[in-house]
Amino acid sequence: MLQRLRIENFALVDRLELDFGKGLNVLTGETGAGKSIVLDAVDAVLGGKTGGRVIRAGADRASIEAIFSRVSDERVGAVAPVATGDAETIVLRRELIAGKRGSRSKYAIDGQSATQKDVQALRSRYLEIAAQGQSIQLLQTNHQRELLDLYGGEGLLAERDRVAEAHAAWQTVTKKLETRRNDEAQRLQQLDLFAFQLEELRAAELESPTELDDLTQEAARLNHVVELQRQSYEVYQFLYQADEGSAAADTLGTAEATLSEMVEYDTEIAPILELVSEALVRVTEAGKAINAYGEQLEADPERLEIAESRIRQLKQICRKYGPTLGDAIDLFHKLRDQVEGLTGEGDSLEELEAKVEASKDALDAACEALRTERKAAADRLEAGLLAALRPLAMENVVFQAAIESVTPSATGADRVEFQWSPNPGEPLQSLAKTASGGEMSRFLLALKACFSQVERVETMVFDEIDVGVSGRVASTIAETLYRLSLDRQVLCVTHQPLVAAMADGHFHVDKQVVTDGDGERTAIRVTQLNADDRRLELAQLASGDDVGDAASEAANAFAEALLEQARALRGVSSTEAGDAAGFSASETDAAESDTPAKPAKKAPAESRRAKSKKRSRRATSAKP
Repeated sequence: MLQRLRIENFALVDRLELDFGKGLNVLTGETGAGKSIVLDAVDAVLGGKTGGRVIRAGADRASIEAIFSRVSDERVGAVAPVATGDAETIVLRRELIAGKRGSRSKYAIDGQSATQKDVQALRSRYLEIAAQGQSIQLLQTNHQRELLDLYGGEGLLAERDRVAEAHAAWQTVTKKLETRRNDEAQRLQQLDLFAFQLEELRAAELESPTELDDLTQEAARLNHVVELQRQSYEVYQFLYQADEGSAAADTLGTAEATLSEMVEYDTEIAPILELVSEALVRVTEAGKAINAYGEQLEADPERLEIAESRIRQLKQICRKYGPTLGDAIDLFHKLRDQVEGLTGEGDSLEELEAKVEASKDALDAACEALRTERKAAADRLEAGLLAALRPLAMENVVFQAAIESVTPSATGADRVEFQWSPNPGEPLQSLAKTASGGEMSRFLLALKACFSQVERVETMVFDEIDVGVSGRVASTIAETLYRLSLDRQVLCVTHQPLVAAMADGHFHVDKQVVTDGDGERTAIRVTQLNADDRRLELAQLASGDDVGDAASEAANAFAEALLEQARALRGVSSTEAGDAAGFSASETDAAESDTPAKPAKKAPAESRRAKSKKRSRRATSAKP
């Protein structure tokens, strides 16, 4: 449960610290006094949305801190709570920091930095807020389906997960089939082109990327055989054996002989002799080699024609698939893979169509199983809601969670619509079309009462859930809130005196003009009422105006009548009621009087202001 709430510089709150107890805690006050701001702060600290003007004017930051009784099996997402020295509590904090483009938030769990997602992960276990604004959301069929699924519990939600998986699988294979059909013409065109190109490259029998250069060199040689023969013979004569004059080998031989004689007299020229001798050997070898080359040269017109034909073929391949022969060879391998992918790889259209049909059958089966779960949950919800609505002056109401088949989606093949007939003889109609504001308030309360049986949340918050009702309906709403508070904490903003009389803790909210460094400012103050102030507050709620000293006797009698009625609804004695609410027995004994309740008289304005100031001085919940 929520034990303590600290607020600083949030909306009209400068500083506020509230201690809440078990059971039913109510906040009362004039319209516009700021009661909902307190609940907004509770919502905000658990990751709720905040408006653009939540930071008090003149401040650069606001902070909200909530201390909850720790739930034993709580989960905090990725953040593990840090020990605070009190294993019984968990501390949540949100700081709002003003910026040029609005405010930004910083969250903490037990003093450790956290994200909004981490904090919101705690919300389903610690807090649930039911406000008038939820009525609008309740009228949406998608939200009604979500509520029914949550009411159905883990079994239904597991079936819905299976539907989501089956729907995703069906969408995947359906999209693949559609893509295959849309691309079929293009695929066939590509396949024809790729097949033609691949066949042309395959017929070229490409192997070596240097083949074209090698053939070009061979063709050049074959085209110049005669000239090469003549030139090689000339070189042979120059080097080794000249028909006229001396060849290079003869000249080097003469030089070698002369140097051999010289070296006998001077060994310093031995290195020169060695160089000339080596040159003679190389020239001799070169002469013999060029002679052998020239002798093996012969014309081969047939081989020349083959080489030139192959050169033309390879040049054509390079122009189309090159620019180089190596590029053409790489393209050949790539085209071979692409053709295989378009023909031999993947599922055929027939196979894909079969898979789509099988996945659709699986989706339909999952949707049917989910519909069975939803129908069972709808039966339970209908019975539970009717039982909860009848005490709320809706004895003749007929309610149905109608389930209509629609196109399958990730949430199933059902459209859920809450239908009801609040009056005998009237046909069932959509809740959105027929429910009045008061009826919606009661419906929302009954719905929360039903969900309290299947969802375990420690604190429930009701913001003016009793708006638009009075008399016996207000009494049954008060009793319903009390029953909810027996095994959980309930916080409630109310204008109904009987609801307030049922409270275990009663807080009064009002706006006051305070003086600070900037002059006079409006601030919200919250006072936890003692027994005397509580009686006065109840009388004021009933009469619609302040009750002054002159009417104190009537006010007390009226308040005691309300408290007695509340005790009767609670089924406890006055002493037990006082103990439970934190009031002493002496403060509640007066309620045993049989004096009937009388309307409280309106007090003069001066007396009302005096009472208000007196109560403000006794405030224990607004701390600097």
